[in-house]
Amino acid sequence: MTSPLLFVLLVLCIVAGFVVIRRRRTVLRLDEAPDIGEPDAATIPPFTRAPGAGLGSRVRALFGGGASEETWQQLEDLLIKADVGPRGAGDLVGRVRGRFVNGADPESVLQEEILAVLGEDRDLHLAEGKLAVILIVGVNGSGKTTTVGKLAKRLAGQGRAVSLAASDTFRAAAGEQLEVWAQRAGAHIVSQQRGADPGAVAFDAVKSATARGSDVLIVDTAGRLHTKAPLMDELAKVKRVIEKAGAEVDETLLVLDATTGQNGIAQARAFTESVELTGVVLTKMDGSARGGVVLAVREELGVPVRFVGVGEGAEDLRPFRAAAFADGLLRSEG
Repeated sequence: MTSPLLFVLLVLCIVAGFVVIRRRRTVLRLDEAPDIGEPDAATIPPFTRAPGAGLGSRVRALFGGGASEETWQQLEDLLIKADVGPRGAGDLVGRVRGRFVNGADPESVLQEEILAVLGEDRDLHLAEGKLAVILIVGVNGSGKTTTVGKLAKRLAGQGRAVSLAASDTFRAAAGEQLEVWAQRAGAHIVSQQRGADPGAVAFDAVKSATARGSDVLIVDTAGRLHTKAPLMDELAKVKRVIEKAGAEVDETLLVLDATTGQNGIAQARAFTESVELTGVVLTKMDGSARGGVVLAVREELGVPVRFVGVGEGAEDLRPFRAAAFADGLLRSEG
């Protein structure tokens, strides 16, 4: 009886050894797999899909029995629920109503008016032959610092030499977060210790970026509470310091969390009182955000949406394209 038992134990040992060897080889193959890197940011396609797709089918259903006062009110309610906002929804319904005739396709008329509200697409306007400066503003939690990193990656992918200014000296780990993005983008970064004067960081960054021959300097500012006047004054000061250092701010972009809806619009109004915004970056458009917030930004602030964040990856900052957005927002399902 001893021999069969020894034989069984021997077989079990052989099987166990075989499993260990195969597992070790699998781990080695995973560890030795080549780093394929991230897609070239310069080749990333624009944002082409809007949350709330299928809005057009609901619009057509409203007009199934013709256009009445109740129909127009329901259309306005539908747009408000899509985060267009009361003012934007009312204006848009008025535009559609002024053009609509019985027998017309209400979805097509609405799409044309959406495009009229959004206006022409605008790419970044950056100075050539000297240092261009992009000022990034926004409240904490909006994805501001991450947007700075993604934008740096995108511009570097276009062949530009990029520098970053870590002027968000109040938020814990903001500098470290930006340092990681600088490494990923191959960008130069200027930073100081936590609690340092944001204006001093911006001043040093302008001088350093100019000396290095950088094409673009992106300035990350503190995520300020829009209800606190001293913090908004500090933002205006950073802009003045940049100009004192010998540069001009080419673009001032406000980063807004699209999921905040009308609360985000209230934040944006406060920022427009401190700096002259040239555009908005809407983040988290891949989540629960409703696409109408894009129209609310344009209609209520008069500021174009320049980029849209649709994910966590470096390639997920997409240039905004109005025609693709309107089509995605209204496209009927099925």
